[in-house]
Amino acid sequence: MPETKKKKWGDRPDAVWLKDLPSMNRIMPCIMPNRADNEAYISVDIDYKPLETYLAKKNEGLTEDKYTFFHVIACAIGKAFVLRPKMNRFVCNKRVYQRNDITVAFTVKKKFDDRAEEALALFKIGEKETMDSFHEKIMKVIHVTKSDTEKDTSTGAMDILSKLPQWTINLVTGFVLWLDKRGWAPQSLIGSDPNHAAIFLSNLGSIGLEVGYHHLVNWGTNSCFIVLGKKHMKMFHYADGTEELKEVIPLGITLDERIADGYYYSGTVALVKKLLENPELLDMPADTPVEYSIKR
Repeated sequence: MPETKKKKWGDRPDAVWLKDLPSMNRIMPCIMPNRADNEAYISVDIDYKPLETYLAKKNEGLTEDKYTFFHVIACAIGKAFVLRPKMNRFVCNKRVYQRNDITVAFTVKKKFDDRAEEALALFKIGEKETMDSFHEKIMKVIHVTKSDTEKDTSTGAMDILSKLPQWTINLVTGFVLWLDKRGWAPQSLIGSDPNHAAIFLSNLGSIGLEVGYHHLVNWGTNSCFIVLGKKHMKMFHYADGTEELKEVIPLGITLDERIADGYYYSGTVALVKKLLENPELLDMPADTPVEYSIKR
């Protein structure tokens, strides 16, 4: 995570403008300014066995607020963002920015019912975050968002706006988009918006769906959207001719290709896989270095 620096001209409240970049990184946002036109897709299968063993230990003696594989995967991705700071960048208004904080977001279904509302959950990840502190944060935000008496500010603002005439909605949203592009949108409006998070997660497996890829949006600053699919069995074929059937959790990752190159993304995926193959590494502070290698 970058050190806090004195704000300079061109910086935003949530990020620092990166001016000293290679020419390609400076020019690409000018040629291809829309985030949704710069999506790169990566698929990853996570071996469930190490997670199953780890979760059994973490949940020993717990009767509620148990650790889940979603919590562990989210924590691993957060740690990867701490150790791989280019992942915490975004492009807005044809400029590349480095975020001040690492934030993770996801939607919470208040009840498993067609008529039940969805709520938005978002919180910060610290450099010293561990699996236990991460779990405490994620459970706290889940309890709050599932409460019938609480509503996040972004959803509340949309509820009010949606009751206005269409021409008013068009006018207000157009103005807010203009503000957001320049980093001037009020924090009261975007503070709980997952489209302004560094990491946006969606656990489709929890509702019985296969993995897929989610698009990025031009609103906000999110450059990384990760979908978790439902567990399934997969056959692995090895160079020595042997085969092995494993239970895996598939991930579908959508990234903004302008914030880093393919090799950097490959290294980040290798790190996440190393953490999930050895989840006890998540019990150490997030900024603890981890040795890993890219398998070719």
